[in-house]
Amino acid sequence: MNTLFNKNYLVLFVSILILFSSLIFPQNENQINEDNCSFKGYKLYGKIQFVDSFPDIKVQVVDSFADLEVKIVDSFADQCGEWQIVDSFPDVKVQIVNSFGDIKIKFVESFPGIP
Repeated sequence: MNTLFNKNYLVLFVSILILFSSLIFPQNENQINEDNCSFKGYKLYGKIQFVDSFPDIKVQVVDSFADLEVKIVDSFADQCGEWQIVDSFPDVKVQIVNSFGDIKIKFVESFPGIP
């Protein structure tokens, strides 16, 4: 009877651990935070400057299976995935790479954001 009691506590403990694992282990920093549309603390909307070196984020442009769909806008880039391209005073500096980017993006004409 004592071993059955111990097994029940073990099953209960493992169940609680699995249930609250998202609270115990923080979100992976290398993933897009869907709650505030950010990556590594950098927002994925706003004023974007393309750079060749020392970027905040490296992006790979793809045609399918993108992490973020991006729409280029002229002003008011205040929604997730809306980028206003600037030459100075950016919110985020982005480098476009051919492979091994931090995130994959797809340029779209409508409905930007996280697919």
